[in-house]
Amino acid sequence: MASSFEQMRANVGKLLRGIDRYNPENLATLERYVETQAKENAYDLEANLAVLKLYQFNPAYFQTTVTSQILLKALTNLPHTDFTLCKCMIDQTHQEERPIRQILYLGNLLETCHFQAFWSSLEENRELIDGITGFEDSVRKYTQVKLWMSKYGWTENEDGQIFIFNQEESIKPKNIVEKIDFESRYLERQSTSRVCVQVSVHCLSVFVI
Repeated sequence: MASSFEQMRANVGKLLRGIDRYNPENLATLERYVETQAKENAYDLEANLAVLKLYQFNPAYFQTTVTSQILLKALTNLPHTDFTLCKCMIDQTHQEERPIRQILYLGNLLETCHFQAFWSSLEENRELIDGITGFEDSVRKYTQVKLWMSKYGWTENEDGQIFIFNQEESIKPKNIVEKIDFESRYLERQSTSRVCVQVSVHCLSVFVI
């Protein structure tokens, strides 16, 4: 049986096809979908961008709480550029409002890898992530990846793909010193030669008989 999120995803997917995606009457459905994403630790960027676009076209319908949830969900998908996309669709006036201002500040700390400052600020504003299931775990995974990238020189391309540092380039040459006992080597060779001679003589004797 499909979960409530999967059912809503299917319904919203149909709603977003065609001109209906710009119908403000659909905002109530889309806003409930955003809340469901927050509760069930799910994510749908296309639907969330559609909500922000409708807020742009219909400023009177703007909801601070829903916009905050969208921004926080976008942060859970770092290092992808979702957070920047969402931020660019929010009017500057609303960006100055609480709690959107604090969320944008947290996002800036994460994007600039000021992780210690991020966790300290989040601890002082824990009410921001109330109802956002899995937020800290998702962000923690991102911060761990960034730390490994910094430590080992990994790089990230424009598509968000991370390239592991070529280990062959970091291999350091190592001198291996081996001591050889020439006397023991000589004795080994003498012993081997003696065996060969004995075998050859034995074979010759058998042939002559």
